[in-house]
Amino acid sequence: MRIRLWRISVIFANMSVIHLLPDHTANQIAAGEVVQRPASVVKELLENSVDAKATKIILNIKEGGKMLIQISDNGIGMSEVDARLCWERHATSKLNVIEDLFALNTFGFRGEALASIAAVAQVEMKTRRVEDELGTHLIIEGSQVKRQEVIASNVGTTIAVKNLFFNVPARRTFLKSDAVESNHVMEEFLRVALANPQIGFSMTNNDNEVFHVLPGTLKQRIIGLFGEKYKEQILSVNESTQIANIYGFAGKPDFAKRTRGEQFFFVNNRFIKNSYLNHAVVGAYQDLMPTDNFPFYVLFIDLDPSTIDINVHPTKTEIKFRDEKNLYTILKAVVKRTLGQHTITPQFDFETPATIQNFTPDFFNRDEIPSPPQIKVDTNYNPFDKGNYHPTQESYREQGNKLNWQQLYQPNQNTNQTTPERTIQPSLGNIDEDAPVQKQFMQIHRRYIVSSIKSGMMLIDQQAAHERILYERYLEQMEKNTGVSQQLLFPVVLQFSATDLVLFQELKEEFQSLGFVLDDFGNNQIVVNGLPAEANEKGPQQVLEGMLEQYKTYKTDVRITKRESVARSLSKRLSINYGKALSNDEMRNLVDELFGCTMPYQTSDGSVIVRMISMDDLEKMF
Repeated sequence: MRIRLWRISVIFANMSVIHLLPDHTANQIAAGEVVQRPASVVKELLENSVDAKATKIILNIKEGGKMLIQISDNGIGMSEVDARLCWERHATSKLNVIEDLFALNTFGFRGEALASIAAVAQVEMKTRRVEDELGTHLIIEGSQVKRQEVIASNVGTTIAVKNLFFNVPARRTFLKSDAVESNHVMEEFLRVALANPQIGFSMTNNDNEVFHVLPGTLKQRIIGLFGEKYKEQILSVNESTQIANIYGFAGKPDFAKRTRGEQFFFVNNRFIKNSYLNHAVVGAYQDLMPTDNFPFYVLFIDLDPSTIDINVHPTKTEIKFRDEKNLYTILKAVVKRTLGQHTITPQFDFETPATIQNFTPDFFNRDEIPSPPQIKVDTNYNPFDKGNYHPTQESYREQGNKLNWQQLYQPNQNTNQTTPERTIQPSLGNIDEDAPVQKQFMQIHRRYIVSSIKSGMMLIDQQAAHERILYERYLEQMEKNTGVSQQLLFPVVLQFSATDLVLFQELKEEFQSLGFVLDDFGNNQIVVNGLPAEANEKGPQQVLEGMLEQYKTYKTDVRITKRESVARSLSKRLSINYGKALSNDEMRNLVDELFGCTMPYQTSDGSVIVRMISMDDLEKMF
């Protein structure tokens, strides 16, 4: 009997496929949840600095955070024992029993973040408490402590994370370009900086300062991060109820953008993502802005910690609410009331200069009404005059397209005439070959161009046509670097957000090839010295800001290249608007250039440019 039992135990031992993972492997697996990219490291370290009661936090990254992420703070620091222990898995100062999860008012609590970071990077830490004379210096590579020594250091903690994923090359290959990773880092920086306006923050990217904000109010923090123009674009939100306290700022409907990215929710000072609550805020803007626009908002919701569960996602950006429906209703009503007050009564901002608000009763009682400002227009400038644009030699295909366009207006006198090889004949349906037609145009509601052709009638969307012309022109200019620039008499300095400045750096070559002459002026400012000829009418600020917003919507489309995205964006912003009156010569030039394009019938995003109505269709109407 004993022999049989022994044999059975040996068989099961040989069949076992389950074993315990080494700590190093377990840490790397955990890192897959916590550390997805450099921005994940930045988020965890910034939140640790906030928890350490720091009043000044400095972030420095290089190569999008892939080569270096360094965060320094003047917080409480750590003892020698804590400095070593904090890098172990499930080491935390926040939890003792499971019930503590539902009474958290700080950030990190699982104790996985630092251990996960140390598993996939080379880490160096210096830390000292105010009561200690000396600090602790620690070097860790792939979860292995390489050095620990006592050094002289400042009060607080400095952590440098170098060569992220150096020991997991497969993970490193999934990282995006430096510009994309830098943008994700800035998003995390913005979230932490907005949530803590009482703390001073600064950030440098490749030794260039991107942000530098001093401690202050929430409004000052928003203006410091997004620019002075936001001073006039945001409205104060403040309401206290039995369920929650809601406060912060919401953007005016007029300044809503076509791209997401400036919507921030904070629950008990923790940034969260919640599509349900976002729907409540957007619902408050109903009928006040286009449906495809997104408002700016920075909203804080203070709740009893016991009514929420933050332990539902590794990054803690998603949480559960006990009373989500009532919170939705309150949030929508609060934002809607704020917008209603703005619509009915003027909002006076006492932080703005007095000259802006000098509208006294005497101003409205003047006998003489001031004359409107005079606008000088160069009547000799014609955007459709080919003298203002010097394209390169036309391709054979473009010549063929124009030839076919000319033939639309001429009766076909020789039915046996052959068309040139490679010429593309537009499909226009049945053509009346007997009726001579003159090349005359008519504009309808300053929006559509109408012309009679041999087969009937042709309608052209003037803005879409011009957009197509510019799109193909800009693609060619970027390919051949032939953009023509008009120098400004006086350079213009424009202020942009740090995230937009990253886009400028990413698109620097494309801007230059199109004729933009831009220089970095520091402090998130750009000097405009020259513009493409078509941009002068609208002005540099309107063109550049609009182009960037348009580019953000296109760059997420993986089906088009970066150059195509830029060409689409600029052609959208610079094409002639509806409502512009055109002379017959201008319409003729526009149509000539349109049918010289490789694809004259659709815009770059697929919208129809040309409609043909045959004589048969016209006769059926009557």
